[in-house]
Amino acid sequence: MPRKRRNIAFSLSFLDIMACGFGAVTLLFLILRHNATEIQTPDIRLSAEVDLLKMDIRQAETEKTQLLNSLEEITLELVEAQGLSDRVLTDLQETEKSIQADPNDIDKLRRLVEQLENETAQMEEVEFGDKVREFLGDGNRQYLTGLKLGGERVLILVDGSASMLADTVVNAVRRRNMDDEQKMQSPKWQWTLRTVEWLVAQLPPSSRFQIYVFNTEAQAALPDSEGEWLDAADSLAMEDAIAGLKLYSPGSGTSLTNGFGAIADFEDRPDNVFLLTDGLPTQGKNPPRKYMVSGEQRRKHFIAAMKEFPRGVPLNTILFPMEGDPEAAALFWQTALDTDGAFIAPSRDWP
Repeated sequence: MPRKRRNIAFSLSFLDIMACGFGAVTLLFLILRHNATEIQTPDIRLSAEVDLLKMDIRQAETEKTQLLNSLEEITLELVEAQGLSDRVLTDLQETEKSIQADPNDIDKLRRLVEQLENETAQMEEVEFGDKVREFLGDGNRQYLTGLKLGGERVLILVDGSASMLADTVVNAVRRRNMDDEQKMQSPKWQWTLRTVEWLVAQLPPSSRFQIYVFNTEAQAALPDSEGEWLDAADSLAMEDAIAGLKLYSPGSGTSLTNGFGAIADFEDRPDNVFLLTDGLPTQGKNPPRKYMVSGEQRRKHFIAAMKEFPRGVPLNTILFPMEGDPEAAALFWQTALDTDGAFIAPSRDWP
């Protein structure tokens, strides 16, 4: 029996298909291999820097949020402050209108200011008190001294006659013939200067003051300030006035009339006067005809001087010791009662 022949055409077609498939795979492999990119390993330092930059960005965003919140709070505070300012201005306008409508309110405000000044003075005494004991009574008196302190305009009159050089007539005459430097260093005159410094230190900061020194004539301790009130809060003016007084050389007689005449220099008269002296005046407005002055004449000079003193003004007298003038203490004490002032004869260790 003859052998059956194979179908060669089928076999060739199958081989062709397989060859084409392998060729296609090879072509794809070549194409993909040709376009392949190289994978690079990242740099660690750059990564760390990127992380830091990201942290800075987050921190900046946090600070931005805080700043926005603070700005919002400041805006709210500004609105509140503007509201308070408007309310204060409104209150001031209403107060001004009420004062204009009722002038009596000015007196109420003045009383309120005086009350606040008294309270402030008490607080200062408590804070800076270095004395053994003090008690502030009615009229802002210090009962350790009996002096009436305070006032809006305080005049300090200092006796600068030759008797302020010593406690006795003989020593006063002896020192009167010395040079100015020795006169200014006299213990009694230095005592007087310390007393003036103490008085000035007790003045309320809101008050005004002036220091006059007198013998046969009166002059301001601070040159070219006659008739002017100095601010107690102005420490420079206060020091200049005290320094001017320290440069004064006592001499000549005592004219209390001319001393009180200095009050006429002021447009606004004082509401409190301190007189530092050691006895009754030795002359009136004009020099005496005789060298010696009797006690009766000194008494007449004092009575004439008190007629020149303005009414309603307290006269506080600090009487320093001097022999041969027994009536001085009684007359100045009576004057203190009549003028609602005070009178003291200080000890040698005061102030």
